[in-house]
Amino acid sequence: MKELTIFFSKSLLSWLAIQMCLALVFLFYILRSHRKNLLPDEQLPKTAVILCLRGADPFLPKCLQALLNQNYPEYDLKLIVDSQNDPAWQIASDTINEQGATNVQISPLRIIRHNCSLKCSSLVQAVSELDDSYQVVALVDADTIVHANWLRELVSPLVNPKVGATTGNRWYVPTSNYWGSLVRYIGNVSTVVQMYLFQIPWGGTLAIKTDVLRQTGLLDKWGQAFGEDLMMHNILKKYGMQVKFVPSLIMLNREECDLLGLIDSLKRLIFYSRLYHPRWWALIGDAISSILFPSLVIVLFVLSLLDTQWDLAALLFASYSIYTVGLLLLTLILELGVQQVTRSHGQPITQLSVATIGKILIAIPLTQWVYGLAVLSSLWMSTVKWRGIVYRVQNPWNIRLVEYHPYDLLDQPTDSKISL
Repeated sequence: MKELTIFFSKSLLSWLAIQMCLALVFLFYILRSHRKNLLPDEQLPKTAVILCLRGADPFLPKCLQALLNQNYPEYDLKLIVDSQNDPAWQIASDTINEQGATNVQISPLRIIRHNCSLKCSSLVQAVSELDDSYQVVALVDADTIVHANWLRELVSPLVNPKVGATTGNRWYVPTSNYWGSLVRYIGNVSTVVQMYLFQIPWGGTLAIKTDVLRQTGLLDKWGQAFGEDLMMHNILKKYGMQVKFVPSLIMLNREECDLLGLIDSLKRLIFYSRLYHPRWWALIGDAISSILFPSLVIVLFVLSLLDTQWDLAALLFASYSIYTVGLLLLTLILELGVQQVTRSHGQPITQLSVATIGKILIAIPLTQWVYGLAVLSSLWMSTVKWRGIVYRVQNPWNIRLVEYHPYDLLDQPTDSKISL
């Protein structure tokens, strides 16, 4: 028992040290690199911004308004909506009319492919309809509210021939209205660091050269895949190109999420990662270290108390406390670093109250248990439900859409700020 206690205590604190080092590497990069020289107007290529819509996302009007007011000389916004009866169609039409925009085209999804996700069907349609004048394709999600220089900052690094794609990432605002929101925030902090280290693109802010799309056959891959972004790292790497993370494109997300809804979305995300993530076994190692070790320390602590081994119980309690408080401090340090980036684009800064910090501390072990449950639940998944659509997945390139219906307003959450 004593040897086991010492082993897990050392393992837990060693893992904390590793996480701190990796997070500080990420922090140093974003603080050093978030301001870069941008291309002048005459050097910026004509770009198509593609937004695929199904359902009325909570901040969709703000998303569209921001996309239609970019500091970029020549770009067109291409909206692919699930159907003309989808609530997103009316919202998009109203926003376009209010803005008086002329550089936007809204189209229904005409062909629902049954061997890929609905979003991939929309992307294939949108890209296939582009003429040769477009040199870059930019992807964005409906929960992303961009700043005025978003597209310029996204496209500028593509001037480097070694950069095949550029990306940002999502950063949730640490609100305390729902425990699900806090758990998602804490989990996402770790995810953002991992995606930077592994050069994994995020489809919510992503740009790729059109000639790279053709050269790599990426469009064909999208036509038989469940998602568009995770696969890109390996595909670009085969052609000697890299994914460039742009720190200034860390996008704030203010949507809320309840705990039950979060578990469902995490299961889908983990399942999706298992299909396409280039470092899936590294993620498993991270899960074991971040979820299993702390849980085993708690179990050993309880066993030590029951066995009246007070010295071992004290050691385990101290190790777990140091680990949890260390993660809290690391989260707060990264939050302050990200705030320096988002402040430069006029984003409102989130003031963390003592009560919210206390909730984050409590939510750290809760996050470990929720993610552990999601990982275990995802291991036996073969059927996925995403925005009312049911897919059966045999392997990464064997996707089958088995149940489809147009989006229903009854699918919309009662809280207008809760994400789907």
